[in-house]
Amino acid sequence: MQLSHTISIDAPILKAWVLTIDVESWPQHTPTMTKIERLDAGPLGIGSTALVKQPWQRARVWTVTTFEPEQCFAWSTRAMGTTMTGRHEMTPSDTGTIQTLTVEIEGRLSPVVGALVIGPIAKAIAQENQGFKTAAEG
Repeated sequence: MQLSHTISIDAPILKAWVLTIDVESWPQHTPTMTKIERLDAGPLGIGSTALVKQPWQRARVWTVTTFEPEQCFAWSTRAMGTTMTGRHEMTPSDTGTIQTLTVEIEGRLSPVVGALVIGPIAKAIAQENQGFKTAAEG
């Protein structure tokens, strides 16, 4: 199962990118994150980990799996017999940045888990995208 949400951000891609890779600041921009704590030091990159707490969920460790500066950042976690991957993709536009947030759920139980969480995930990624837009344009 895969869900995506795309938004136009009236800010340069570098500004949107800096907000994206500062994962510990995400709770300031979006109600979908309660707390994010990096579990390693140094710049965010492939293999970096963070403990992510979201409302109504237990904290989970997310590990960066894709990192292409100013283009794409993705991380994954295991949950309920599935692998969940969150992806942030950015492309430049005439007015700034086009950002697409995607959540993909894979694994044996993905059809069942997907059916249970499709509505909340769709709402959450739209809220997250709006939060990044507001922060980047502010």
